[in-house]
Amino acid sequence: MILPSHDAAARDGQHETDFRVLLPRYHVAPIRQVGRRLLMALLVMVATVFIVYADRTGYHDNADGSVDFLDAVYYSTVTLSTTGYGDIVPYSDSARLSNILLVTPLRVLFLIILVGTTLEVLTERTREQWRLTRWRSALRDHTVVVGFGTKGRSAVQTLCAAAGGTVREKERIVVVDPNPKVVESATAHGYAGVIGDATRSDVLMRAELQKARQIIVATQRDDTAVLVTLTARQLNRTAKIVAAVREEENAPLLRQSGADAVITSASAAGRLLGLSVLSPSAGTVMEDLIQQGSGLDIVERPVVKAEVGRGVRDTDDLVVSVLRGHRLLGYDDPEASPLKATDRLITIVRARPPAEG
Repeated sequence: MILPSHDAAARDGQHETDFRVLLPRYHVAPIRQVGRRLLMALLVMVATVFIVYADRTGYHDNADGSVDFLDAVYYSTVTLSTTGYGDIVPYSDSARLSNILLVTPLRVLFLIILVGTTLEVLTERTREQWRLTRWRSALRDHTVVVGFGTKGRSAVQTLCAAAGGTVREKERIVVVDPNPKVVESATAHGYAGVIGDATRSDVLMRAELQKARQIIVATQRDDTAVLVTLTARQLNRTAKIVAAVREEENAPLLRQSGADAVITSASAAGRLLGLSVLSPSAGTVMEDLIQQGSGLDIVERPVVKAEVGRGVRDTDDLVVSVLRGHRLLGYDDPEASPLKATDRLITIVRARPPAEG
């Protein structure tokens, strides 16, 4: 039975600004940057006050004629932040020389620190927007993973292991999750992420789902998986959608919603547990097969030219099934042999070591 959906009003109450796209990058704490710049500005101020107070006899205050420590602080403040008010002026040669050689450079440095912070923020926003625009224009035939919990992370790890764990393969994966901390964890591992509710089409479009080649739905709730699958199929009619559900009775509804394959996580785990009880060795082999990149791997590959016209058992790999069109033929099916050029083979092979670099 499908569980009640999330409160629609709560979803509609979210602002569009809550849906953000995060690209992999190294983050520096903003408070640390601001604190560092404030400290630099304070040091510049202290240095200026020291210079003015050390040569205070060369300055004239129009109010009382002399310059004390407070006057030195005041003069330094208005000099660094503005062009000065003229109430305190240097009149000796040494005071004017120190203004030319020391105070003026400090004034420029002070303005650079303050203005530089603003410029850096604007530049950072522009650079981030440029990265996002370039990423959107280059992204196509990628994989969208909805939900980055245990199932989503395992699916992503399998995809990357099958591709040799290359950086390029990571760049072709986009994670969608409503939890900002989860998306930040995904970006820390090198994946692009979108923060937002995947049942909304605008959130999925931020992940460029309409240009995706395959979609993995690994949400925590079955009702959410159905809504995400419906929305995803509406946006992309050709992508392969694989979804996970907890309850087996919800699997037909997901297929009707547009999923090409449905994995029942609870039943699959239960069957593996039962198999391990009956035959621990068989359970170990099955665990090895579904763990990509180590021991034995189960892979799908096309038929090579030398295998065309040959029987299933005459191939170099251990073939367990033959995919012919939309039909999946067992290795012992008489129709599986001879092999055709358009067939694809489901084989068990020795895992290859990950590509270096």
